[in-house]
Amino acid sequence: MSAAGPGTQSSDRGNDRDGPGHGDHGGRDRTTGASRGRLAVALALTAAVLVAEAVTGLLTGSLALLADAGHMLTDTAGLIIALTAAHLAAHPPTDHSTWGLRRAEVIGAAGQAGMLAVVGIVVGVRAVIDLTAPGEIEAEGMLVMGVIGLISNVASILVLAGGRGESLNTRAAFLEVVGDALGSLGVIVAAGVVAFTGWSRADAVASLLIVILIVPRALSLLRSAGRVLMGFTPEALDLAEVRRHVLGIEHVEDVHDLHAWTVSSGLPVLTAHVVVRDQCLLDGHTARILDRLQACVAEHFPVPVRHSTFQLEPASHRAHERIC
Repeated sequence: MSAAGPGTQSSDRGNDRDGPGHGDHGGRDRTTGASRGRLAVALALTAAVLVAEAVTGLLTGSLALLADAGHMLTDTAGLIIALTAAHLAAHPPTDHSTWGLRRAEVIGAAGQAGMLAVVGIVVGVRAVIDLTAPGEIEAEGMLVMGVIGLISNVASILVLAGGRGESLNTRAAFLEVVGDALGSLGVIVAAGVVAFTGWSRADAVASLLIVILIVPRALSLLRSAGRVLMGFTPEALDLAEVRRHVLGIEHVEDVHDLHAWTVSSGLPVLTAHVVVRDQCLLDGHTARILDRLQACVAEHFPVPVRHSTFQLEPASHRAHERIC
């Protein structure tokens, strides 16, 4: 609890733990290290299959295979971004960057989402063109590469599955390889249809299905990353309900300048100015009020906020307060 000006007090839950030069970051470092290891393995698998799919797609004339290779190209780039972002996010906080570089993982996720959207549009346009004028397809090579891609995708899914809840960045990478697996499955089905029926438009249809899988996922990721980068309130946190709970605490008369946002995955932050009775500052009730405020936002809502800052103000301070 530190002085925040004449007659006011504030508390920042977690500063001793998260501030520069304080606390034990061992748990977070181990988690981030594990994420980087998973991403590195997934990147190696994806890059190898990308090269094989692109070569096979050109040799067989398969748009579905080239579409999946295009998707895997963005996944390879996305995994590089994810790996870089995970490395940056592990940097400790400093006086110049008080949160460290933790937001790098959100920027990385946004970059992956943007690339997925571009690939989806390009492949969709090409697939529509091929529906009207399909080319020759070598189903055998397409089938073999589809199976190889699916095996690689499943391996990447198994590698990333354990860390998909660690950050938006890792979740984006996990969803990308899941989409790849579904795309490879589409390539296999299209190859089978072409081989047994000769209907070459199945390749373009499979490409469109891959697009349908890519675009909504890209938009969802972009929306999630955008909300964090724009400083929006966490979706599951109702500030009206938070305000109601705060006003229900004994000796609290008003609350204003209530703000909540997300620094990075798993790090929601909340700040507020809380008006209390003048006598509370004299009677020594502030410590108890702060404890109740912090416990409230950390325990009573779907999004537990463990990094909260409250400025306690006497009611007589209202005439001097500029409310935002």
